[in-house]
Amino acid sequence: MKQVRRRVLVTGGAGFIGSHVVRLFVNNYPDYHVYNLDSLTYAGNLENLRDTEKASNYTFIKADITDEKGIFNLFEKYKFDSVIHLAAESHVDRSIKDPLAFAKTNILGTLNLLNAAKYIWKGDFQGKLFYHISTDEVYGTLGKEGYFTETTAYAPNSPYSASKAGADHFVRAYGETYDLPYVISNCSNNYGPNQFPEKLIPLFINNIVNRQPLPVYGDGKYTRDWLYVEDHAKAIDVIFHHAEKKETYNVGGFNEWENISLVKLLCKQMDEKLGREKGNSEKLITFIKDRPGHDKRYAIDATKLSKELKWKPSVTFEEGLSKTIDWYLKNEKWLNHVTSGEYKNYYASHYR
Repeated sequence: MKQVRRRVLVTGGAGFIGSHVVRLFVNNYPDYHVYNLDSLTYAGNLENLRDTEKASNYTFIKADITDEKGIFNLFEKYKFDSVIHLAAESHVDRSIKDPLAFAKTNILGTLNLLNAAKYIWKGDFQGKLFYHISTDEVYGTLGKEGYFTETTAYAPNSPYSASKAGADHFVRAYGETYDLPYVISNCSNNYGPNQFPEKLIPLFINNIVNRQPLPVYGDGKYTRDWLYVEDHAKAIDVIFHHAEKKETYNVGGFNEWENISLVKLLCKQMDEKLGREKGNSEKLITFIKDRPGHDKRYAIDATKLSKELKWKPSVTFEEGLSKTIDWYLKNEKWLNHVTSGEYKNYYASHYR
């Protein structure tokens, strides 16, 4: 029987970032067994992992991290020695409408995983790791200058960022109180293939294809750092394997864009790829009422990760955006399944 060197649980592994992490670990570490735990809510899609599902070192588990007993039983059954925790409610607009759902998943769900790991590992932390993936939004907002570093004080402004901040604090508290080995990374805005089309870039790609309005909040001057999802997955790989325990790393693309400038670049590339007249898609831009608690600027300083672990982004934003557009245009069936809800049938036909 093939010996398994590590049993790695990836929560939220059918989601946008999670599917890229699962694929990377399954393909690059054949002596690891990767367990993909996902509740398959609207953003979890097993069609993201068609090329991985038959791998001998991969197991999918349909479960919800808010199910305390269920999570405990899974840790007892599979004896996970590592957790890469990506499962989260993550859309700010949804958090404004339903803050309680975000508290349940992002805080209580994280606590369930921490408690299960603490109990099953029973103080024997050799070779164990709880890796918690968080967001730069926990730091609040910036002015025109400056950057978030790993020592920036937390100042969350939305229910989403507050719930992620709470989860971060609990992970660190378990490290200090119980000596649970952990690392945390806080990343900037991700983009790339397989992203659920409620997020800005895939939403606007889909809307441009269908000549629908492109809703831009306020004056469009909000600034974000953008990180290509495959670069983020590589950063997670490096941090998982080489970071010191109880350390925090910011993961960013060194790549700030005002929303309106990003949208105009997207429109330009879409017009070129669709063979439309220059400026055609920009006519779809529609400025709408700002959302409450909208942070003006996020900017990540990823110097620590770059210097200590030798990671850096592999693509410029223009290159990554072009690759992302190409993927969505070539995967119209995937996009149609997601927007129609048809993707849910994939689980029913393959796993039940």
